[in-house]
Amino acid sequence: MSSTKATLWPQLLIVCATIIWGSSFLIMKQTVDGIPVFTLLAIRFTVAGVLLSLVFWKKWRLLNKETLLGGGLLGTLMFLGYVFQTYGLSGIGSWEGTTPGKNAFLTATYCVLVPFLNWLLTRKRPDRYNIAAAVLCLLGIGLVSLTEDFTVVGGDVITLVCGVAFSLHILAVDRYAKTCDILLLTVLQFLFMALWSWIGVFLAGETLSVLPSGADILRLGYLAVCASGLAMLFQNIGQANTPPSTGAVLLSLEAPFGVVFSVLFGTERPTAQMYLGFVLIFFAVILSDTKLSFLAKQKAEIGG
Repeated sequence: MSSTKATLWPQLLIVCATIIWGSSFLIMKQTVDGIPVFTLLAIRFTVAGVLLSLVFWKKWRLLNKETLLGGGLLGTLMFLGYVFQTYGLSGIGSWEGTTPGKNAFLTATYCVLVPFLNWLLTRKRPDRYNIAAAVLCLLGIGLVSLTEDFTVVGGDVITLVCGVAFSLHILAVDRYAKTCDILLLTVLQFLFMALWSWIGVFLAGETLSVLPSGADILRLGYLAVCASGLAMLFQNIGQANTPPSTGAVLLSLEAPFGVVFSVLFGTERPTAQMYLGFVLIFFAVILSDTKLSFLAKQKAEIGG
């Protein structure tokens, strides 16, 4: 019993993070209409970083060179992921932006990339269950997210880079959580994300043409406290205690939860294609987590 609990709680934290992120898609879309992208990210990550710094102030005594480097790397990779994901959706220069469905689908390629990047970096070869789960997961997300013809535009390429950045972030968390305090790593990650975002505000020359409305401030508060501070804390703690390949599959639940909230709030209508996608994703999670060990156990009991 205790062994099962020890296995499940990190994964439940990751799932909680994906539920929060799934709920944030609609809020983010409404907020970005009134606040420039880098300004939104800068405020969001600064508030989250300062709040977590105050909550976990005792952890600062654990700061050392490796933790600082780890936090800097995590923050940089996550920031790049957000930036490429955003510009993949909006487009940049002559590169046309992609659709929200393709953006969610291509971002989720990290669930396939993680096992192979982990193999490349650590020489830990993914097993057949990891590979099958990753492929099933990607197929499921494709069914949930893609409703239009799959024509390639510049924004698709940009979004793929976002998927690589998120893949490397997952692997970096796995690497530094072994030797550094995960709470302090998370605080530093946010502070570095805030730093890069403010540099982005300066380089892009962003200004607020009008003051944010009361609704904008409330939405920004939810994005900063819940969708940033709380969700990423759940993600990092969960990932620190979960194999990277399994963590990647669980994190990909963000896309279907985003669709679920869109359906609940009436911005999308459920289809048979969506339901099939949900079934494939659910099976991918079970496959990655259990490697169908319960079937082998059942077979052994029948044989015995």
